[in-house]
Parts: sequence; structure tokens; C-alpha cells
Amino acid sequence: MTAKELVVDFYKSDALINCEIMKEYIHPEITFDWNNSGGFSKFDYKDIINFTKELSKGYVRSKVKISHIVAEGDTISVRYSHLVKTIENPREDMLLGYFMVIWEIKDNKLFRGFQISQKP
Repeated sequence: MTAKELVVDFYKSDALINCEIMKEYIHPEITFDWNNSGGFSKFDYKDIINFTKELSKGYVRSKVKISHIVAEGDTISVRYSHLVKTIENPREDMLLGYFMVIWEIKDNKLFRGFQISQKP
């Protein structure tokens, strides 16, 4: 699987709300930097798993709509919208935000991520 295929597969999966699936995609030494409206956050493997567990408490479905993806070797840039279905309203998609992320792949896993996001 190419680095681009790995990233596309990751966003098509339920990894963002299922920590068992997430574990299949992330490198044990992952670091993830995220700039958002709340400030800056830095995540490691444990932080990502815990964050995924928290998301799974409120959302029953996660859907990513990729608008742009650019690959250069093991570095992939993705622009996407993230939609979810909440436990309270499982029939309606709710837009969480707009995201731009650069992923570095190592050992066929997500190894280093740099993300910025904006609320709708």
C-alpha cells in the first residue's frame, strides 16, 4: 500500500471514533501537532487513543470528505471536512470542521502529523 492509499484508507475507516481501528494506523512513536481555535495541542500515541475514546462517547458515525490530497513520497497533505452523527441525532450529519493536515508515514503507519482546523 502506498502512503497515499494508507491515508485515504485511514480517513475512510472509523478510526477517528474507534480506538481499536486507530491502533491499526498509528505508529507507536507518533507525534501529532494540532493548531485549532482553542490553541495548540501536541499528541502522542496515548493521547490520540484517549482522544479517540472521548469522541466515540458522543458520535455514532464519522465521515470525512476529502477535497484535496497531494502525495510526495512518504509525505501526504490532505484537506477535508469532518462530519459526524451524534448519539442524540443519529440521522443527521453535523459538520465538525474543516481540516488541513500533513502526514509523514513510517513503517506503513501514520508517524508525524501537522494539522490546522477551523470550526464551521
